[in-house]
Amino acid sequence: MPTSGTASQITGVISMVLLTAVVVLGVLVNRQARLPGLSRFAGLSLHRYLSLLAMGFLAVHILTAVAAPFAGLTLAASVVPFDSSYQRVWLGLGAVSLDLMAALIVTSLLRRHIGRRCWRAVHWLAYACWPVALAHSIGSSPGMRGGRLLDLAAACILAVLAATGWRLASALRAAPRARRVPELMTALEESR
Repeated sequence: MPTSGTASQITGVISMVLLTAVVVLGVLVNRQARLPGLSRFAGLSLHRYLSLLAMGFLAVHILTAVAAPFAGLTLAASVVPFDSSYQRVWLGLGAVSLDLMAALIVTSLLRRHIGRRCWRAVHWLAYACWPVALAHSIGSSPGMRGGRLLDLAAACILAVLAATGWRLASALRAAPRARRVPELMTALEESR
């Protein structure tokens, strides 16, 4: 029968995969781009709903970790970074990531009231939140440091890197003509 520690580990892995999907979608879907086969609205909705699903699994992950007797983790230590007496650094990184996610969610809910600029500035925290959460996952769980779970973590990293590479390549291809004209003129002169 699964224990609260097992439930915490399983929901932690699911949270990591879901957060990776959220980051990948966030990188791929923007004001100009959309996912093939999906409208822009559907892509943004998928990003939003996966974010909420990830937070649900994260809440279960935290509550089951607090309930696990071996960890000695308090609810306060899951929110206050580096307050835990058990695996202070790794659980502290988890708390930092949770706090960043909370800021992302609160500002997303208040987006209409705080304005797009403020929301966007805070939303850039997602680029810090995901690697911190991944470091927490790998550092706090011995099972994540080998075997299939380490392969899963590597696949998450590769997915985010691939999405980032695709986004950067798309941005370079979409460079305004005004920027490309001097390059074309130089190339034309060199070919003469």
